Amino acid sequence: MSAGAIIEAFSPAGHGAHDDVSRLSLNTATTKSWTLAEAVDGAVRAGLGAIGLWRDRVAEAGLAEAAARVADAGLRVSSLCRGGFLTAADESGRAAALADNRAAVVEAATLGTSELIMVVGGLPAASAPGGPALPDGDRDLVAARGRVADRIADLVPFAQEHGVRLVLEPLHPMFAADRAVISTLGQALDLAEPFPAQAVGVVVDTYHVWWDPELESQIARAGSDERIASYQVCDWNLPLAADPLLSRGYMGDGYVDFGAIGRWVTAAGYTGDVEVEIFNQSIWDTQGDEVLAIVKERYLRHVLPGLVAHG
Repeated sequence: MSAGAIIEAFSPAGHGAHDDVSRLSLNTATTKSWTLAEAVDGAVRAGLGAIGLWRDRVAEAGLAEAAARVADAGLRVSSLCRGGFLTAADESGRAAALADNRAAVVEAATLGTSELIMVVGGLPAASAPGGPALPDGDRDLVAARGRVADRIADLVPFAQEHGVRLVLEPLHPMFAADRAVISTLGQALDLAEPFPAQAVGVVVDTYHVWWDPELESQIARAGSDERIASYQVCDWNLPLAADPLLSRGYMGDGYVDFGAIGRWVTAAGYTGDVEVEIFNQSIWDTQGDEVLAIVKERYLRHVLPGLVAHG
């Protein structure tokens, strides 16, 4: 079956309660080989309501062109990925991080999204994301988390001026060394708590938090504080890839209970877009329309039922 035929087969008829993809958002990381223009056109062909943008694709297209293309297509920008990497221990690193994040805030505002996803950064001892430790690098995890808090405080006034919310993303603990020193939704909420809910929020990403024994209560806490800014879905696959970052899969291929997490997110009051964000080389090597057809089918089968269970 051709990609076009697959899309037609899974296109919802009439947007009923159980075949509605209007909240489904394509995160451009899922179709990595597509340019921003191709991702926008693909999302429109698939009948999606939104798109989640990565800054590299925006930069390739040009900020003004990217904003115009998404707006002309009638898509919402569910989020911009990503800001963050706030843990540098030296003054030059701190200044560079603040400058890059202020630029990301401006990009988010220009693109028409209020949600800037923040991957807060790992230990200064990391030579690069996924890289070996520097022999004399800073390994003070407590201090790194403290710097994240300080730099969020530095950024909040600027973000508020632009109508943008800093959206903290906890990452699975296996990424604590090199990508994110916050690993649980509870930690993210603790960092957000000193600030207004519209200034600092959190993202619930199933790949990173599905394992957390406190997940249900922390989602409820996030909902009561009105801090859930994004819901991102993909599955946890085994065996892990050589690069664990690439072990995400289509919903239903792994171990995540999307029904339960969807019910918790819905009960917490979240009614926003649902981004599918998948890093997986095999999926990246698949033609984009075929990927979107599978994403839609899996969303309708595995994700949407949990979201409408309380409707």
